[in-house]
Amino acid sequence: MFFGRMRGVRRRKAIRSVLVVEDEPLVAFDNEHALTLAGYVIAATVADYDHAVSAIDAGGIDLMIADVTLHGDKTGIDLAAYARMRDVPVLFVTGSCPAQARDLALGCLAKPYAPRDLIAAIEAADSVLRGAKPARLPLGFSLFAETD
Repeated sequence: MFFGRMRGVRRRKAIRSVLVVEDEPLVAFDNEHALTLAGYVIAATVADYDHAVSAIDAGGIDLMIADVTLHGDKTGIDLAAYARMRDVPVLFVTGSCPAQARDLALGCLAKPYAPRDLIAAIEAADSVLRGAKPARLPLGFSLFAETD
């Protein structure tokens, strides 16, 4: 009887709402679409530092996925440092993962990536945030957070 009830129980996710920071419109659209289909709420999709900071300050963001290269003077690195001060976890999604990413993000997914790999990277981040070991890591994803 106990096991029968457990079958229908889903683990509570740490990540429900995602801020997408991407300056390439087609990539941003693809990310939004994949995340929505996977059941995530898009908090906002922005292309620059200032709009991302506004979204972070508005609250309700469980994870920020960010490209390193953004429109304007500030980069995704600058934005990740700001997000860290506001306790918003970050995953970089970029063509070239910067060396300082390890200190600012949970991990880095290399472009180009398939939508399923983006979702798998977010699921791995979710596991880390819940204190669990990720089930699998997608191709092109580096996880920086330590797990037991």
